Formats: sequence, C-alpha cells, structure tokens
Amino acid sequence: MKLDARPHCRCGLIVALAAALLGGCVTAPEVGLSEVLERPGERALLTGLRAYEDGLYVDAERELNKALAAGLVSAKDRASAHKHLAFIYCTSQRLKPCEDEFRAARAADANFALTRAEAGHPLWGSIYRRSASMP
Repeated sequence: MKLDARPHCRCGLIVALAAALLGGCVTAPEVGLSEVLERPGERALLTGLRAYEDGLYVDAERELNKALAAGLVSAKDRASAHKHLAFIYCTSQRLKPCEDEFRAARAADANFALTRAEAGHPLWGSIYRRSASMP
C-alpha cells in the first residue's frame, strides 16, 4: 500500500499561494502579485510549492531552501517553506531534519500550526507533536 505524503489540497493552489504571498505585504498593500514575484525568495517559494504539489520533491527541497536563503518577507511564508521541507524530510526518513523544520516553522511564525488532517498524517504527525513539546 502506497501512502500519499502530500496533503490533499490541490484546489485553488495558485490562488491560495498568491493570497499567502500577498498577505505578507502588510506594510505595502498596494504591492501586486507581479511585484511580489520579482522578489527572489517569494518566486522560489512559489516554484518550490508548485514542485511539491507536483511530487517533484528534490526540486521542491532545492527551491524551498533557496527561498529561505533569499529571505522571505512574510513570517507565514517562512513557516510554509519550513513546513513543506519538514514534510519532504519526513517522507524520505530524515526524521531529525523533519523535526528541526517543524521547530523552525514555529520560530518563524508564532501562530504556525498544521491543519487537523496534516497533524494526523501517519508519516509526520507524531514528529510534529513531539517537536511542539521540545524547545
């Protein structure tokens, strides 16, 4: 039996990503999507999330790390990049980096939390819960 490591949320991915990216532009509400995507970090985040949704995890990992290295304006974007890296690491049995990424997501955004479905996932749910109880 093959487990699908991806959360089941393909509907409206581009709209959700655009809203998330634009949500980080609190100080400049007049900034549009094209301006946001001119930022290397945000562009790499979008590319990484697309690769993740397409099951291209090596590409996704590279782009998400590139996004974090380039600097993401929004705390939610940084948390999202760390969350998806955690998912990738857990599904490839890199459990310590997975746990570290969940901690990094919380450090990036104090309001970070997985959805109920994500938190109950058999591959990373227990690691996510454990990462919350350890500093």
